[in-house]
Formats: sequence, structure tokens, C-alpha cells
Amino acid sequence: MIAFIDEHRALYGVEPICKVLPIAPSTYDAPAAWRADPGRLPARARRDAALEVEIRRVWEANLRVYGVRKVWRQLGREGITVARCTVARLMRTMGLQGVIRGKPVRTTVSNKAAPCPLDRVNRPFRAPRPNALWVSDFTYVATWSGFVSVAFVIDAYARRIVGWRVSRTAQAGFVLDALEQALHERRPVQDGKLVHHSDRGVQGGFRRLSQHGLFRSIVGSDQAPRLSIQGSSGASR
Repeated sequence: MIAFIDEHRALYGVEPICKVLPIAPSTYDAPAAWRADPGRLPARARRDAALEVEIRRVWEANLRVYGVRKVWRQLGREGITVARCTVARLMRTMGLQGVIRGKPVRTTVSNKAAPCPLDRVNRPFRAPRPNALWVSDFTYVATWSGFVSVAFVIDAYARRIVGWRVSRTAQAGFVLDALEQALHERRPVQDGKLVHHSDRGVQGGFRRLSQHGLFRSIVGSDQAPRLSIQGSSGASR
């Protein structure tokens, strides 16, 4: 946005552009003043700039294999006091990351050939009552015996987990079992007012939903398509 204003300010002026965007002119003026005089930067910004130099130096000196933890510890050994979360934030901003041992874990395996109806949630994950909106996903967790996959279903009303399962393989079965547990625990009324939201991974196919009078529909989102499942009185397939 700042680059856009810099490009067109000579032709239209800063305030008219800010009025159309719309943003406050101070949103542009402050960064412009900081670029002209770095000494006017806030204290945190100045410290971040200095830390970025040190973080990149440590990362480069160690063959670009160090991650957040090792960079943070090396800075500590050199007497540079900084919080680990700050190192993580700055490395993320600079696009630096360590080398990951082993094969990267891929949790979502999408199927672009599947139908993609409209999104019934549209990102606001809030619910006016229990059993109005369920959100589910699965991830992997490191244990002493190796990585395991954990699937969970959350009621968005109280942010409470209503169903979960653990498995050594990321197959559709254990995701379905988590949903089965949630259905058994809550026994939602089949009145078409329950929406279930998940990502588009093929592991979350939810083919058993017809047994509970629920329909399945795949929807889009800002990063990846989502699954939205609503009761039997809702829109058909």
C-alpha cells in the first residue's frame, strides 16, 4: 500500500489517495518519516532491526541449517539477550527457517476433483448456541514412540472438544471416528441447523454422514477449500 502511494502521490497527492483507499494519512506519513529518518523509529523497531542483523549472521554462519531454537541459544551464548518468541517472529518475517530432519509431514491431502459448493461458514467461527457449528481438523504430535495423528471436533460455541481420536496413520477412518464420538456425545437434533466445517483433505471425507441425516459439501476459503456439512433439511447435494 505504501509503495502504491509512493508511485502515485506526485499525480494525485497523498490525502486524496488515502481517502479513496480508505486509510488515514498518518498510516502513510509515519512509515515515510521513518524511512527518511531511521532515528525516529520506535524503540522496538530499532531493536528488531539490530536483532535481524545478528540472527541472519548466526543463521548464515551455521550453513543455514539452524532453526529458531538453535539460533536463540547461540545468541544467548554470545551474550545477546532476546526472547525465543522474538527470534521466531523475526525469522518468520525474514523468511528464515532451519533444516527439517526426515520427511516433511503433510496433513492435508486435497482432492481438487471433488465438487466445491458454497461456504456455509465464511470464516466467522462463532456460534449462538451449542451444536450450531462444529469445526474439525487433525494434526500430528511427537511422542516417545514416534509421531501420531490426532483428529478432533470442536464445538465453536464454547471452544470445547466434543470428539477426538489418535492414530498412527492419517487415514479417513480415525477422522470419522472422532466425528462419530462427537455425534454420540452430543446427539444433535437433525433439524438442519448444525454446520460442520473442515478442510478439504481426503482423509476427512465423512462418508458416514448420511447415516446421521447430514449432507456433505466442499467449500472454499482464503487458503484452502473447506468442508461444510449441514443437517438434512438444508440444501441438497
